Amino acid sequence: MTDRSPISRRSLFGFGATAALGTLAWRLAGSDGSAAVAATASPFRLSDAEWRKRLSPQAYSVLRQASTEYPFTSPLNSEHRRGTFVCAGCALPLFASATKFDSGTGWPSFFDHLPNAIGERNDASLGMDRTEVHCARCAGHLGHVFNDGPRPTGLRYCMNGVAMAFQPA
Repeated sequence: MTDRSPISRRSLFGFGATAALGTLAWRLAGSDGSAAVAATASPFRLSDAEWRKRLSPQAYSVLRQASTEYPFTSPLNSEHRRGTFVCAGCALPLFASATKFDSGTGWPSFFDHLPNAIGERNDASLGMDRTEVHCARCAGHLGHVFNDGPRPTGLRYCMNGVAMAFQPA
């Protein structure tokens, strides 16, 4: 008889990374969230051509088409200086570095956002309910928020690094 241990946190994060990679493949195959991004009212609007000129192809895919970057690929994942993480699309300040923590997921994670920085909407893609996070100014897709973060909020804002830039203090 074998002794089965419960699912470890590392295994759970590995599953999450696998799901994210599946999401990326699914979106690259033609199903993207660009309709949701385009339908979100925002005070900062550019044409599709202007967004493509302003952003790298990967940032465009994430911010304007709600794609996901591969885990452990963003330099912002290991950014630990004091400063502010801003939207790569419109430079709106999103997260203070004091709220960043290492979630072990491979994406920059934060337990809180700056006031009036983000918007949220339900994301029922992939057959599960999640809460998508987008920039309050340009409606660019940033990532998702989960309720498994540290104190004091208990939230984990799991963000795509390519959707942000870092401004040191």
